[in-house]
Amino acid sequence: MTKTVLRIDSSVRKEGSISRDLTSRILERLSPEQVITRDLTEELPLIDGEWVGANFTPADQRTDAQKDVLSLSDTMIAELNEADTIVIGLPIYNFSVPARLKAWVDQVARAGVTFRYTEAGPQGLLEGKRAILAVASGGTPVGSEIDFATTYMKQVLGFIGITDVTIVAADQLAVDADGSVKNAYNAVEQIAA
Repeated sequence: MTKTVLRIDSSVRKEGSISRDLTSRILERLSPEQVITRDLTEELPLIDGEWVGANFTPADQRTDAQKDVLSLSDTMIAELNEADTIVIGLPIYNFSVPARLKAWVDQVARAGVTFRYTEAGPQGLLEGKRAILAVASGGTPVGSEIDFATTYMKQVLGFIGITDVTIVAADQLAVDADGSVKNAYNAVEQIAA
């Protein structure tokens, strides 16, 4: 049973968004006890030199200003830690992820916090969770050589330890919207709660 879901929406469209519709349907299917919502269309700063400096300063040596710079990152990582399932609305923009979703990735992929380096290579620290990507695209076929969105998100999630990733896709909406949406709805019904 799914206890806590972190819902992440990244579509700039609030109304008529297929990825937002899919995330809602997936949540309904999962019937979690708790939902944490993160809408990435709200202000999300890009990392900069000040952020990097704060991040690479040992936690017990950070100034109050550095702690403040990392506070949003800390909050978003806490959301990931609390959730056992992460549902990400993923519209494909120009063959890849929306800029704000990339900004979220940059905020949560932190060495020593969500992954660490070992002699055997990087190791994700958020193991035992699952992710469901609710994908929508106008013309990009999911899994094709021009799909840099789902492959990127699977790589990033695996990097931080989340390797159980399901894709629900309403792709090529410009080609066959009705058929694509119907297939996505059917895929939602196959998700184990």
